[in-house]
Amino acid sequence: QVHLVESGGGLVQAGDSLRLSCVASGIIFGAYGMGWFRQAPGKEREFVAAIKWSGSSTSYANSVKGRFTISRDNAKNTVYLQMDNLKPEDTAVYYCAADMDAYSPPSRNSRNYDYWGQGTQVTVSS
Repeated sequence: QVHLVESGGGLVQAGDSLRLSCVASGIIFGAYGMGWFRQAPGKEREFVAAIKWSGSSTSYANSVKGRFTISRDNAKNTVYLQMDNLKPEDTAVYYCAADMDAYSPPSRNSRNYDYWGQGTQVTVSS
């Protein structure tokens, strides 16, 4: 059974940093592309960042480019999202997701992802 478990969310002030982690089990982690998405209250889920299975290619939403960094440690079955200079508009539930299409570029489309975590809340106060 596949499990993706996010952690690291919390309540911070604008300008602060957080690092989210997502630990995967039940899949051959190194064979999956991984992504982070977020959903704010009353809004649709949106793409944040994605990384290829090898870590050699990444993709970011324009709204987080230059502030967020996605990385992965295949030996630990873990993908990270380092979030710096957080803004109130970053407030959302953050989800990690796994894409079994290992050979395509990192996907921005949530429909391409096969497994999802339960999410972790990030709240940024002004």
